[in-house]
Amino acid sequence: MTKTTGSSISRRTILKTTAAAALISAVRTAFPSGAFAATAAPEVTGAKLGFIALTDAAPLIIAKEKGLFEKHGLPDVEVAKQASWGATRDNLVLGGAANGIDGAHILTPMPYLMETGKVIQNNVPVPMSILARLNLDSQGISVASEYAETGVGLDSSKLKEVFAAKKAEGKEIKVAMTFPGGTHDLWLRYWLAAGGIDPDKDVSTIVVPPPQMVANMKVSNMDAFCVGEPWNEQLVNQGIGFTACTTGELWKGHPEKAFSMRSEWIEKNPNAAKALMMAVMEAQIWADSMDNKEEMATILGKRQWFNVPPKDVLGRLKGNINYGNGRVAENTGLEMKFWKDHASYPFKSHDLWFLTENIRWGKFAPDTDTKALIDKVNREDIWRSAAKDLGVAEADIPASTSRGPETFFDGKVFDPENPKAYLESLTIKAGA
Repeated sequence: MTKTTGSSISRRTILKTTAAAALISAVRTAFPSGAFAATAAPEVTGAKLGFIALTDAAPLIIAKEKGLFEKHGLPDVEVAKQASWGATRDNLVLGGAANGIDGAHILTPMPYLMETGKVIQNNVPVPMSILARLNLDSQGISVASEYAETGVGLDSSKLKEVFAAKKAEGKEIKVAMTFPGGTHDLWLRYWLAAGGIDPDKDVSTIVVPPPQMVANMKVSNMDAFCVGEPWNEQLVNQGIGFTACTTGELWKGHPEKAFSMRSEWIEKNPNAAKALMMAVMEAQIWADSMDNKEEMATILGKRQWFNVPPKDVLGRLKGNINYGNGRVAENTGLEMKFWKDHASYPFKSHDLWFLTENIRWGKFAPDTDTKALIDKVNREDIWRSAAKDLGVAEADIPASTSRGPETFFDGKVFDPENPKAYLESLTIKAGA
């Protein structure tokens, strides 16, 4: 556990604070403006933020529930449930002033797809900024019960023959993800392709909102899906299917969701953007403590947030995984990370991997100037400024915008200094 010294806020202090009101009261006494001395007062008192019912939205929900937005001078922040990632996109296009939203818990590639207009009607770009990563790990790839006897797990090749046979009978193989070009689309594609299954030719990929995954699997609408929690765990708890693997097994410590705002909103409200970031950071630190997992599962399970039994959230939140096929693993280290291992910092090298994978599957052109695009969208400078004002320990602030080479379960290596070599090492890709 990392500690800070002097006037810094220690991680332990935040983690041990169960009486949030007392903490807020103390901070108000010291800083009447609601922010820390080094931070200018926010230009506005609130913002409209969207979230999808997924465990990795926890930092926004906890910041709201624990009064952390209010603590940093933003008492009027709204955290509003979105029906799907498509709805999140549409409401970001509108913006908060037009009854949409100003920012959101979002799939990391989506701000890039919006910035370039690729997922916007008439291809009109909507400038977006990534302020932070919300989490690492803890998504899942789940398969219908009918495939249990194949023994499929991390190795998807065990589905290759059975999928081919089913397709030869004239049946469609449907695998679901949550948004084209989004994280779940890319995890599912990587897993299938690593096992020799072409996601563009051998199966049909369909889009299903996260909260509707389990219901669709229940009525045999799909053969497999990739989604975040708590939906893989709920599938297992209802006995409908099983988890082949978690995404942390594909790439341990992988980046997942981002906290993103409309760039226009940040330009108008730079102090408020930093205050939002500080509140989210504190929530991430709180959410990372194992001591807080049960309370967090109870909060997330509430009707206004996920409307699910807390048990559907808790197990994998702690890294205890019941795969649903007779395999149970405890203390796996595959729990969702919100703060440790630099989980909150938006590494530019990770954004480059997402763009490279979307080049692989034809969402971006091979000649895309990825560096210029990332420098425009990724606002890690706001993260660093917020961390400094919050008193985050030096050890928790990365020295570089790159985490360096990343190694995947199949031995492939992504070197952010040479993404072309990574692309060339991949056999299955669009147009291949």
